Amino acid sequence: MVSVYGESANSGMRLTVATYNIHAGVGVDGQFQPGRIVQVLQELKANIIALQEVEHHAVGDHDLLDYLAIETKSTAIAGPLLLRGTRDYGNALLTTLPVLSINRVDLSLPKCEPRGALDVVLNWNGLRVQVVATHLGLRCWERRSQVRRLLSLFDSSAADITIFMGDINEWFFAAPTLRWLHGYFQQRPATYATYPARLPVVALDRIWLRPKSFLADMAVHGSSTARAASDHLPLKAIIER
Repeated sequence: MVSVYGESANSGMRLTVATYNIHAGVGVDGQFQPGRIVQVLQELKANIIALQEVEHHAVGDHDLLDYLAIETKSTAIAGPLLLRGTRDYGNALLTTLPVLSINRVDLSLPKCEPRGALDVVLNWNGLRVQVVATHLGLRCWERRSQVRRLLSLFDSSAADITIFMGDINEWFFAAPTLRWLHGYFQQRPATYATYPARLPVVALDRIWLRPKSFLADMAVHGSSTARAASDHLPLKAIIER
């Protein structure tokens, strides 16, 4: 498969991944302009992108997720969590890699907004890559319960590489959820502020990788379009074998 970025999705020994809360395609100006989201996705040049707050807006003859997949020549994996009127809303994954399996995980708790995760296994040059993409809850106790559930997914995986990413919704740098995840992935704490997009001060969006030796680089993508397209900036990581 040839990606929109002009190179084979499976070529070389480098893999680019990203997480991006797209705010349903509504920018900081309050306008629904999905073309800006497409431009940001193309700027990222990522093989795997975890998306949050994906809503079923109509864009021409397609819904928003299908439109994003077509414009980036990617496979779309939907993880809808709730129905707002006639519009599905939730997580999604875009990838240019072959998909081996998909597991939609329910992380919802009583009296809280429905939450979930996509647990997807991809093939990267013969390696099994487990990608768990999520958008955690707003309450501390909710996030603790959800992370415990997600850690069990990692423990049961037979993947060569495990990637966990998404909007973690954690404001406090010493929170138990972050300590548990840093400990599991043996990844030293690092903060990359992604929110709010115009002047980011909080690291809500995170990427963890195991084995950590494969992580070559990580950075916030702060282009002018990204600062306008959503209320979050994307976070991007480079994986090298």
